Amino acid sequence: MGMGIELNIILAYAFGLILLYIAGYILLVPIKIIIKLVYNGIIGGILLLILNLIGGFFGFGVAINPVTALVAGFLGVPGVLLMLGLQYLL
Repeated sequence: MGMGIELNIILAYAFGLILLYIAGYILLVPIKIIIKLVYNGIIGGILLLILNLIGGFFGFGVAINPVTALVAGFLGVPGVLLMLGLQYLL
């Protein structure tokens, strides 16, 4: 008749903590991917804008349309450099 904690209660708490950790991990991974895409999109868009402002003085630039915005958004700086290279070649 003591105040001891039963083994079943300890196992239930442990199982609940493990489930909470797994649920948190499952929810956190997509958020990290979304944050990375938003970051790449902002950097790519700013770089496209700067490229067009500076490129106007030298006679080159990349048109900003939905396709170039998506490429810059997903790939970031390498996407902008890729579009600039393709613009130069074509």
